[in-house]
Amino acid sequence: MKKGFYWIMAAQFFSSLADNALLIAAIALLVQMQSPDWMTPLLKFFFTISYVVLAPFVGAFADAILKWKVMFITNLVKVAGLVLMLISVHPLLAYGVVGLGAAAYSPAKYGILTELLPPQQLVAANGWIEGTTVSSIILGTVLGGFLVSQAASGFLLGLPGLAAVGINTTPEAAILVITLVYLLAALCNLRIPDTGARYEKQKTRLVALLVDFAHCTKVLWTDKLGQISLAVTTLFWGAGATLQFIVLKWAEHALGLDLTMASVMQAAVALGVAAGAISAAVRVPLKKSLSVLPLGVGMGLTTVALAFFNRELLPDVQLHFWVVQLPLYMLFAYGFMVFIGALAGYFVVPMNALLQHRGYVLLSAGHSIAVQNFNENVSVLLMLLFYALLIRLNLPVPWVIALFGTFVCVSMFLVILWYRRNQRERDWTQLIGEPRHEEHHS
Repeated sequence: MKKGFYWIMAAQFFSSLADNALLIAAIALLVQMQSPDWMTPLLKFFFTISYVVLAPFVGAFADAILKWKVMFITNLVKVAGLVLMLISVHPLLAYGVVGLGAAAYSPAKYGILTELLPPQQLVAANGWIEGTTVSSIILGTVLGGFLVSQAASGFLLGLPGLAAVGINTTPEAAILVITLVYLLAALCNLRIPDTGARYEKQKTRLVALLVDFAHCTKVLWTDKLGQISLAVTTLFWGAGATLQFIVLKWAEHALGLDLTMASVMQAAVALGVAAGAISAAVRVPLKKSLSVLPLGVGMGLTTVALAFFNRELLPDVQLHFWVVQLPLYMLFAYGFMVFIGALAGYFVVPMNALLQHRGYVLLSAGHSIAVQNFNENVSVLLMLLFYALLIRLNLPVPWVIALFGTFVCVSMFLVILWYRRNQRERDWTQLIGEPRHEEHHS
């Protein structure tokens, strides 16, 4: 891998670390404000709105200027969102500003990979990026949980000068620390080299951008490989965003955990995703990427099984690991989370790499990632709204989880049928690895 790739990984690690710690801190802020339960998933909703609204424009933005500059600017936008939280702007609105930065960051983050590396290194690069991202999710959720714990807040709030700048509560102290992590990510962005990639002058008129985006969307959805990988990643990210909140709710309901401990359960899922992602990077070449489709059905079935698990199912046995004492049901729960995550990681990395490859072949790096983000985040918005509605209706948590798992299962089965129908026309996998179509690039 080229040297610049490692700076991209470092920048992505710190930015993602802060993103995930911030979610826990923002939830703690809502709890402190005594907000209703259904408002919690709306944090992610407000974060994601920018991805959908700005999708036609961020691809052109990412291709118009050097991608390291895009990443640097957008990390500073995230910092601005945290400052708004600290000056008492409502968490949902402030979190929306952080989402604005994240939406503009994403096409540059993934697009720079296709500029820097040849196609045959994309699955491996994606494995490392996803593995690094998921490592940062693990550490970020644990960091967020730790920062809102009594031990950390006691130390942070005791530091001289914090009260003088208006930092008086546990969530505020956590948000201040997370701001410093975003600034560290911005410094890493400054070390990313110019890839040498240049695109033709980007359109700046609103109508032209919308027409161009609609064209790019049509190209990916009508491509026989693009449509399958786009359908899968769209479903996966919607499901994954909802699963973040389901795990927190499940940990509270089935295991009786508080937010700090429930965030560790989220981290266990992320640990599994990291293992699955790295395994896929090593074992699944781009040509074989579609062989992982059945794992999506398995992921749905495993989630349905989760609905029936609670602490009463297993005997009250305490296990001792050196100085740590862990109930049997907790060990089983951690294992369950890691397994679901491993399925997800092994499943999504080849799909992501295939979609990026087809997007780069047919369009351009920034435009194809923007189309991907738009579709995935419409899915996130719809699934989060549906989940918030179920919570608002006070539907039992096991019912919510079972409905969610069944939806994933059935959807993935339909995608597999769709892929098989395409393959009966001709073997479309022969197109994997073909060079870029310059005539389609806009």
